[in-house]
Amino acid sequence: MSKYMQLTVSIKPYYPKDMTDTYRKLARHLGYLDADLTSSNPSPYALVGQLDQLLHRFEGTPLRGVLLRHREKLVKLYKDIQDNLANWNLAQADRLLYQVEDIFDQMESELE
Repeated sequence: MSKYMQLTVSIKPYYPKDMTDTYRKLARHLGYLDADLTSSNPSPYALVGQLDQLLHRFEGTPLRGVLLRHREKLVKLYKDIQDNLANWNLAQADRLLYQVEDIFDQMESELE
């Protein structure tokens, strides 16, 4: 690593339109308590990064139950993605991001 510079890899959301079109039910549930969160179009990876905060903020809601059911797997994937990014294993990180999206698709189908 350079003495005064650092290389970084970032994960940005890429929705055809925005989060509310891709994850309609999830965005609606998130928007009940935090409209700014959904309007910022966070990536699923970014949402997993704040999963424990979301679980706390959405106490007593149907969303919390859905998030809680998937928490363990999402947290493990998040850590594995971070490790792969740190080691520049970008292809593996990308494969893990697909798994996160699969879980978000499943959560979307579980929400009403």
